[in-house]
Amino acid sequence: MNFISDKLQKYIEDHSMKESSLLKTLDRETHQKVLQPRMLSGSYQGRLLAMLSKMISPKRILEVGTYTGYATLCLAEGLTEDGSIDTIDCNEELWDIQRRYFDESCYGSKIVQYLGQATNVIKTLTGPYDLIFLDADKENYPLYFDLVVDKLRSGGVILSDNVLWSGKVLEKGNDESTSALQEYNHKINTDLRVETVVLPVRDGLTITRKR
Repeated sequence: MNFISDKLQKYIEDHSMKESSLLKTLDRETHQKVLQPRMLSGSYQGRLLAMLSKMISPKRILEVGTYTGYATLCLAEGLTEDGSIDTIDCNEELWDIQRRYFDESCYGSKIVQYLGQATNVIKTLTGPYDLIFLDADKENYPLYFDLVVDKLRSGGVILSDNVLWSGKVLEKGNDESTSALQEYNHKINTDLRVETVVLPVRDGLTITRKR
């Protein structure tokens, strides 16, 4: 969901850096072959993720929710020369497309895929991480935060996608995802270990920095 007009959004995209040809191909294949292609980060948000990653220059990234790997590749652009990214997804049907595009990029050797429920996989991973991207099932966002915050280094950043949930966060929680996101947004804004700002980008993107 966009919270500004299509015309203004096009102007913004026209005056922002462009995605690579590989990412453009991945976007197209996702829309042609994969269910719920709207889950893809897309060109503009992908460029924002890449820019933030480059500013942070992380050595270690954790991504919760790989989907087809578009955001993974964007985040990988900011990795240090010896950096790596751990990415988790529970959909084994997407494994091959993820790996194919990872290996076609220059980041293939830096990307480690994990297949399984994120709540279980996260517990097996060892920090510290410099950057964490949450973009999986919204019902578990509050739990994901509890699981990852101690694995994030001081000064590290958590990026959380879809935190405005098509504006539903303004309504009384009438479904599990909305209620969980309302809880999550309150949680990360009141936890004294972190500081948070919400960006009205697409469906809402939160930047949370660990103190």
